[in-house]
Amino acid sequence: MALYTIRRLAAVFPILIIISFLTFFLINLSPFNPAEILLQARGIPVITDDLILQTEEELGLNDPFIVQYFNWLMDCFQLNFGTSYVTGEPVWNEIKPAFINTLKLTVLSSFIIVGLSILLGVICAINEGKFIDKSVRSMSFVLIGMPSYWLASLMIWYFSVELDLLPTSGMSSAESYILPVSIITVSYVGIYFRVIRTSMLSNLNEDYVFYGRASGLPEKKITLHLLRNSLQVSISVFCMGIPTILGGTVVIENIFAWPGLGSLSVDSILKRDFPIIQTYVLLLGASFVVFNTLSDLINMTLNPKLRKGF
Repeated sequence: MALYTIRRLAAVFPILIIISFLTFFLINLSPFNPAEILLQARGIPVITDDLILQTEEELGLNDPFIVQYFNWLMDCFQLNFGTSYVTGEPVWNEIKPAFINTLKLTVLSSFIIVGLSILLGVICAINEGKFIDKSVRSMSFVLIGMPSYWLASLMIWYFSVELDLLPTSGMSSAESYILPVSIITVSYVGIYFRVIRTSMLSNLNEDYVFYGRASGLPEKKITLHLLRNSLQVSISVFCMGIPTILGGTVVIENIFAWPGLGSLSVDSILKRDFPIIQTYVLLLGASFVVFNTLSDLINMTLNPKLRKGF
């Protein structure tokens, strides 16, 4: 187990390097000149060629590409992601509070999604083909088919405008979480509970279920064993779902004026603030690698068969 963990963690580093290189390379494919964008953001009335050349020298844009990448990578290891072209503040100072706000939304939504998915998955698997199973699955198809922005608009109109119960924007109180978390939960729980249901149904035909029932084990205990074995298949889906939610909050954050990464990224794209866009893409890419590694380690812990050979 320890050897596998070391090998798995060691494999993360080169993957992160590849992600960082692709991030830096793709941003540099932009047809816009970063020096010119920086000068425009500073409000320079007349941008001359000499001024652009001077700014390029300050930014290190005249260095070879590989030198620029290496210098940027070394700075990233120190959490120095450059300076925002628009505000002039360090990128980390801009990203950090937005990342924390998005993480709050993501973590809370993820806990609710996992809990509801397990609950609905177990109920539907136990009652396969019955009314409750068909009703839940039918409702999930309807909710998944609804665009999140449309559903968000309906909930804002009903709960905020008609009933005047919940705030429509910001994160001033605990009530501010209810609408965005509800929209995110509805968007994902309909997908993930079916993973649990399918996995449990496939395990129902395993020998240990047959022998457990033949031995007179309580149905509750058999269901718990079924759930544990089914979760081994679902762990990877749930872990990869967290960075997906993290990156998929863009629409929700902009609708509810949530001061998170989604709102910051859209604003940065519109203003062509390259350092913030670059850092945003890097963080999302790294989160997928981290959670994929975490899912492998959890599965290794839950399933002793995976430990053979390590």
